[in-house]
Amino acid sequence: QLQLVESGGGLLQVGDSLRLSCAASGRTCSKYAMGWFRQAPGKDRELVAAISRSGSATFYPDSVKGRFTISRDNPKNTVYLQMNSLQPEDTADYHCAADPSTALPTDIRFFRYWGQGTQVTVSS
Repeated sequence: QLQLVESGGGLLQVGDSLRLSCAASGRTCSKYAMGWFRQAPGKDRELVAAISRSGSATFYPDSVKGRFTISRDNPKNTVYLQMNSLQPEDTADYHCAADPSTALPTDIRFFRYWGQGTQVTVSS
């Protein structure tokens, strides 16, 4: 069973940068495509970044493209989300997730394993 634990959230100011980490255990994360999602109160969970098993391919929605960067270090079993130019609308609970079957998943239905999340709050 793959287990995921996020870390790195916090209280930020507009324009700040932050890097989230997702540590995998139980199985090697190189077998999984990975993604970062966020969920704000009262809103659906939103995919903000995805990365293929090797890290050669990535996906971002328009809402974060150019500001967020997903990366992975397979030997360390860790996936990262670098977030720059943070805005109040980026405030959410951020979760990492793993997909065992899809090369570059862009749909929440493909993700089977989930972390508990880490809170990011951006204050104006």
